[in-house]
Amino acid sequence: MTAAVLTPSRPVVTRRSGPSLPKQVGLEIRKSLSTRSGLALAGAAILIAPAAMAIAAGAASEPLDSVIGPIVVTGMLSALVLISLGVLSTAGEWSHGTVQTTYLLEPRRSRVLATKSIAVAVMGAVFGVVAAGLAGGVVALMEPGASWDGGGRAIAMIAVAGAAFSLIGAGVGAALANTPGALTGIYLINLGVLPLLQTVKPAFADKIDAGNAVLSLAQGDKTLQSITILVVWVGASLTAGALMTRRRAVQ
Repeated sequence: MTAAVLTPSRPVVTRRSGPSLPKQVGLEIRKSLSTRSGLALAGAAILIAPAAMAIAAGAASEPLDSVIGPIVVTGMLSALVLISLGVLSTAGEWSHGTVQTTYLLEPRRSRVLATKSIAVAVMGAVFGVVAAGLAGGVVALMEPGASWDGGGRAIAMIAVAGAAFSLIGAGVGAALANTPGALTGIYLINLGVLPLLQTVKPAFADKIDAGNAVLSLAQGDKTLQSITILVVWVGASLTAGALMTRRRAVQ
């Protein structure tokens, strides 16, 4: 008896199955917005800026001269909320145990973090610009005499802030793998430590405060320093997240 041996005429190429990067980013966006907490944070990020603008404009004793300051200040409230969205996208998976499924579908941890980072940056920028645009609409209705010189730049900077703060949240969340711990640490720094430093060491605080960096960018002031501050915050957070995620055992 003879056995026939089939020899392929061309080499067999094994392709990795799995979604492309754009599809993975879309999946991460849907994951973030498929939970009640994610939807609540997205809604809060969009609505808090126009709500704060309405309160501030209604309580103002004098007419506003420019829309830049109010848009940036109220828009930063949205950016602070978006930190939580970034944290939940990474730390939330570890806290709820869904990270096992995520790494089964995509075992390359660096790609998972990169995908999540792109997703939260896109959401942060979109939600930020929508919130700032709504806040601008409120101030236009309530303060029609305010100058809009630089208003478009202010709205764009809130989009940048939304993306940057979301990325910071994602990086810290990935590094700590604990949602309450990550949220507590970030908000303690942003709402406690940095404001205190602005009181006792304002010159030093201006060199590390991401919120002030956004305000400076919106005003066209200290552009290089402000960009550097945001880049360092985002880079340090994501680097820490990548290093800690690579070493952490999935249980």
